[in-house]
Amino acid sequence: MLDVLKNSWALLLGMLLLMLGNGLQGSLLGVRGPEAGFSTLMMSMVMSGYFAGFLFASRVTPGMIKRVGHVRVFAALGSLVSAVLILFPAVVNPFAWMAGRVIIGFCFCGVYVTAESWLNDSASNETRGQALSAYMIVQMAGVIAAQALLVVPDSSGFLLFVIPSVLVSVAFAPILLSISPTPAFEATKPMTLRELYGFSPLGMVGMFLLGGVFSAQFGMAAVYATEVGLSLGQISMFIAAFYVGALVLQYPLGWLSDRMDRRMLIFAGAGCGAAGAGAAMVLGGNFVILLVAAFIIGGFSNPLYSLLIAHANDYLEPADMASASAGLLFVNGLGAIAGPLVIGWVMAMVGPPGFFLLILLLLAALASYALYRMTQRAGVSVEDTGIYTALSPSATPIAVEVAQEYAIEVAEELDDEASGD
Repeated sequence: MLDVLKNSWALLLGMLLLMLGNGLQGSLLGVRGPEAGFSTLMMSMVMSGYFAGFLFASRVTPGMIKRVGHVRVFAALGSLVSAVLILFPAVVNPFAWMAGRVIIGFCFCGVYVTAESWLNDSASNETRGQALSAYMIVQMAGVIAAQALLVVPDSSGFLLFVIPSVLVSVAFAPILLSISPTPAFEATKPMTLRELYGFSPLGMVGMFLLGGVFSAQFGMAAVYATEVGLSLGQISMFIAAFYVGALVLQYPLGWLSDRMDRRMLIFAGAGCGAAGAGAAMVLGGNFVILLVAAFIIGGFSNPLYSLLIAHANDYLEPADMASASAGLLFVNGLGAIAGPLVIGWVMAMVGPPGFFLLILLLLAALASYALYRMTQRAGVSVEDTGIYTALSPSATPIAVEVAQEYAIEVAEELDDEASGD
């Protein structure tokens, strides 16, 4: 790990600052929108814009990098993010905010693609797994720490928008001044959705459902918390609880996934998350129970992202893993775009508890489908499964491909050791 920190400290520091800025802007809009009189349905459209931009950028950013290079793409997108963050409080209009969220989602995806390609280039075969772990921890830690900034006093109404703008601007300094912009870059074409479903029905359906769950946490949690009357301090703790749970349970669930039928773990994890959402619906008036429920939902749902990718890989040849993962991320992105829109509609119909109602339904559907798939074909034996690699649900195709490379390398090393014995 020391080698990873030595070679990638600037990138990891920059990503920490970026995640601080990104985590704060999402929660801040969720609080300020209802205060400005935006309806729940309108806020769902605003929040959905981020995921639409993110998905679009995952398709076009590779071409941009090939045309003008990593540094120009990185700097240009970072400048756009800073500008849009400053414009949010100046133009308090839901349609302007929705357009801004699309731009921010596009820019952050492009920045992540660029940073992750640098991360891959700086890591060796021996350190790639550690680099991925450090990168994921930094991402989660940044989002968690960002929630504490919500309670900074802001009598002007502008300060809390200026802070993420400054954080994003400063984040580029250590990266651009210390990293050589020469990583190799090749985009992977996803396989067709029909082919993907044929290889892994659970992987494809699960990633779509999970996209809705993740976008609810990242996009609509602050809207829910504002509507039920939580204070700023309570809102920050509530949102942070989702990501603390993800950080705490990611590795234990990953350890289990390498030692049992992954479909059973998907069923159990989705079931636990659904139970947490049900508890929040019924007992959400108690703030402590609300925090515990958020911890459980985030702790079990976020690792399912990596788990579904690992499960799909169990049925694929190494040569097909990268293209399958690109397809899985595309499906996940579609679910993420739809998630806030559907939750906003449900909350408009039944009130704030609709936030947890839809999460419950999505996770219950995932658990039920995992149980159904276990009746349709035999599972892969534990000895033949690939390794679980922890990833954040905000990972781009580049990070997932790096994880695939690492999984293949480990599998080859294990095969070599077995043949040597």
